[in-house]
Amino acid sequence: RRRVLEASQHLTEIINSETSTETPEPSREVEPAAEEESGVHCLWVDRFTPRSYLELLSDDYTNRCLLKWLKLWDTVVFGKEKAVKKAKPSAKAHPPFHQPKEQQNKWKTKEQLTEEILEAELDQHKRPKYKVALLCGPPGLGKTTLAHVIAKHAGYNAVEMNASDDRSPEVFKTRIEAATQMKSVLGANEKPNCLIIDEIDGAPAASINVLLNIINRKDAEGEAAAGAGRRRRHEGGLLLRPIICICNDQ
Repeated sequence: RRRVLEASQHLTEIINSETSTETPEPSREVEPAAEEESGVHCLWVDRFTPRSYLELLSDDYTNRCLLKWLKLWDTVVFGKEKAVKKAKPSAKAHPPFHQPKEQQNKWKTKEQLTEEILEAELDQHKRPKYKVALLCGPPGLGKTTLAHVIAKHAGYNAVEMNASDDRSPEVFKTRIEAATQMKSVLGANEKPNCLIIDEIDGAPAASINVLLNIINRKDAEGEAAAGAGRRRRHEGGLLLRPIICICNDQ
């Protein structure tokens, strides 16, 4: 870290000396102290990290797919009803020609097919069909940055945890339930949490089974309960917040 900071400071001095060759001597004497202070407190990777959706340099198709999946949670998280797309009357009045379903899907774009898959069905609790998104790719691709920016853009408070650090399944389960079920008592306008689990490929098999049990804790427990009180108690353990998992090795 010290070598990186020294190299960064040296490069900054070279850039400043080339761009401000006409500056008087007194101002040059003040610059190194300011540069050193800023270099110690902020790395370039933190200084120039994307802060909003429009600043993302990752694949646009991946960005939109993740955002669209996260917006499917709006009904159960924010209480917003899903907008129904109105069909174009011209398409109904003048169909091009009759084709089998396989040929119709064949000519659809990748974006259209993905939208149909994401919007295929919602369960009885109005949650999306797929409860977890998995971002895969080599280190440095921007997966964690993408997850944080998308969560912030969709109105969530991003809560990050590292699956490799919590080797105990009990601790892993406690942290997941705390992030997805507990509500903040600091204020009425607190944002709901979106859990981001990094290095999920480094988690032990027991922790993966804990995550799968939390994801699949849905209708079976509620239907097995006979009374309304028991059903309400079981539904309290439902997963009602989105989870984004990140891994290097799919």
